[in-house]
Amino acid sequence: MSSVSPSGLKRHRLEKLSTDKGVIAALAMDQRKSLRRLMAESVNLEIEQVSDAQLVEFKSAVSEILTPNASAILLDPDYGLEAAGRRSSRSGLLLAYELDGYENPRPNRMLALMPRLSVRHLRDMGADGIKILLHYAPHDSAEVNEEKCALVERIGNECVALEMPFFFEPIVYELPTNPSAEEPERQALEFARRKPELVIKTMQEFSRPQYNVDILKVEFPIVARFVEGSETNTGASAYSMPEAIAWFRAADEAAGRPYIYLSAGVSTPEFQESLRLAGEATTRFSGVLCGRATWQDGIPVYMREGKAGLNRWLQTTGSENLAALNRLLEKAIPWTEFVPGESV
Repeated sequence: MSSVSPSGLKRHRLEKLSTDKGVIAALAMDQRKSLRRLMAESVNLEIEQVSDAQLVEFKSAVSEILTPNASAILLDPDYGLEAAGRRSSRSGLLLAYELDGYENPRPNRMLALMPRLSVRHLRDMGADGIKILLHYAPHDSAEVNEEKCALVERIGNECVALEMPFFFEPIVYELPTNPSAEEPERQALEFARRKPELVIKTMQEFSRPQYNVDILKVEFPIVARFVEGSETNTGASAYSMPEAIAWFRAADEAAGRPYIYLSAGVSTPEFQESLRLAGEATTRFSGVLCGRATWQDGIPVYMREGKAGLNRWLQTTGSENLAALNRLLEKAIPWTEFVPGESV
């Protein structure tokens, strides 16, 4: 099969989002309500007590200090445009197009786009590409999933018309069960056992050509803290180390588009261990779009010590987190070299 490699203006924009080697080493800083909530919880405030100005200031500091060592940054049009202007000239810009991000309040977690915006508007704001997050349950009803898939197809065609790179982030979930039936940790363990199949089916679906996805932004198929023998294992295990490696390889084979990994809000050590396992499995990932695993521990510093304290943290610990992440990307392959259905 031939490699998946766009041409023309879209390719030029993808190159702006990549390193010189064609790897995506990007920061995610498009959180909105979830960032406000994390800020409030870090100092025991009500969420309403965190101001818009604080979100803008935090994002701007992250962008200014960390993007010199990132190929791109993902921001939101609500609070991130000042941060976009403070990024390194060597760092490309992705803008989020979906309304809610992780905290989706609608029935069936249906996708909604930001009102009064379009791919054209985001392009004119300076975006080199757009990102869509979609909550997706492969075993949901046909009616629900057909509506979600149709929305993604429309967005993909909008991107094709304007030659804008389309980064697509499907977040898997299961249909609700009785939440009181099990303890949270037991529920997490059971979900970890089922997660590989959900991730693989989702990658297969959105690799199909009608969606016109350029880069899949995907979850790890396993949960590192439930891998027996992993550096972040907490005792209980959902898979042995050989099983985890096999799941990485099965997800890799399911990919029909270049793909990068997301952090999904896990701790820095767990994200780094997950990425190490991906490298051990010789998967063909083309980089990362990493958010909270890089900068989340700076939130309480900012809320207690203000911008000066945050700047110090970003210049030391935050920069060290990013450097460690970049070292783990040595095993990533350029998105231009990805060939569907073939392993390296």
